[in-house]
Amino acid sequence: MNPRAIAIGLVCLASFVSQGAVAQGVRLPGASGMGGVRLPAPGTEAPAGPRQADFIVAVVNSEPVTNSEVRTRMGRLQRQVARQGGAQPPLELLAREALEQLIQELALVQLARESGIVVDDLAVDQAVQSVARQNEVSADEVYRRLAADGVARDTFRQELRRQLMQQRLREREVDARVRVSEPEIDQFLREQANGAGALPTEIQLGHVLVSVPEGASPTQVATAQARAQAVADKARAGSDFGALAREFSEAPEASAGGLMGLRPADRYPDLFVEATKALPVGGVAGPVRSGAGFHVLKVVDKTRAGMPTTVTQSHARHILLRTSAQLTETAAAERLADYRRRVLAGQADFAALAREHSQDASAKQGGDLGWSNPGSYVPEFEETMNALNTGDISQPLVSRFGVHLIQLIERREIRLTPREQREMVRQVVRQRKIEEAYATWVQEVRGRAYVELRDPPQ
Repeated sequence: MNPRAIAIGLVCLASFVSQGAVAQGVRLPGASGMGGVRLPAPGTEAPAGPRQADFIVAVVNSEPVTNSEVRTRMGRLQRQVARQGGAQPPLELLAREALEQLIQELALVQLARESGIVVDDLAVDQAVQSVARQNEVSADEVYRRLAADGVARDTFRQELRRQLMQQRLREREVDARVRVSEPEIDQFLREQANGAGALPTEIQLGHVLVSVPEGASPTQVATAQARAQAVADKARAGSDFGALAREFSEAPEASAGGLMGLRPADRYPDLFVEATKALPVGGVAGPVRSGAGFHVLKVVDKTRAGMPTTVTQSHARHILLRTSAQLTETAAAERLADYRRRVLAGQADFAALAREHSQDASAKQGGDLGWSNPGSYVPEFEETMNALNTGDISQPLVSRFGVHLIQLIERREIRLTPREQREMVRQVVRQRKIEEAYATWVQEVRGRAYVELRDPPQ
């Protein structure tokens, strides 16, 4: 099977992240439309809470969910809300939400295991590297920041493994079954023309964060607020916002002049959207307060999202090795790494190796996948391909199809034909249908599970 598939967009690892950076990476299921895994910023360590006796609060098909797991999840949800600037929900409601998340996830993982889905360490390593790239840090820094936020290395890797199992289960049970008809595309285009169901507004915000440490004194808070107010005053007076961000901001995007990327409004924290929604391009909001500190925001760009008329196409080829009981992901990656070494040393030809070894329909063409538009491949494949320069060969890459070796042949800018624009629309409609189908399917899986509720979480 060709790795080409509609990319349904990135979602975050809900247990560990707050709304954050747009980046292509590991596609993880089960969370709302947020882009990429956003690590806690340095200096935002979680406060240690009182230890509670551990006990079983629920049993899902004979596997327990413990009080400590619920409390850990509650803590992550609280920190996520704090980073987004929202009001904390009542603890009783938070406990119910955390427990339901854990029950649902455990039911999905159990079904994945029963279906024979296995995730090797190689795929987990790849997911960690993807998180690191999204946050522009090293893998070691990923682990360090998560540890400061109360998440152990092994716990994080185990959560990634479970999420990858759910992803592969979703791709097989839901994604592969969703089809989009021509009348559905026509209906979408009519809605766009009439302004109904329009694609969301996209905004580009500039961001300066003056952080407030945990447990800060009133004097420290007042000092941080005054510092943020001074930044806001300078921005409103016409000072270069990028220079202000680089000088004063403690946010991860400070080195990029505070730019957070052009993205749909719903992929920004609600606090940021509310503060800037009435502002024109060039307007400055803030300081506004969140659990992280004081934020100054500038509306850099605002546009109604629509279908592009021009795109950058990629022309690539690949070698695919399918995994099995006889060939693990790690063994396949080692074999592909040897192919890569031989090609780079001039001892072999990529196309010849693809014809001989690739287990994909493209093998007869030397692995040639032809020209592709953005979104034509699963995100992990496309992320790796997009990072290549012309002629480069990737490291071995794990996807749901197996393990790949990718070579970028060429890139070009083209104007989309009407037919290609319809295909882009098909992707948007398919994404919507997948999300609806997945939500329904998850509830069905949850409904089939035997769940015994015991003592309530404490």
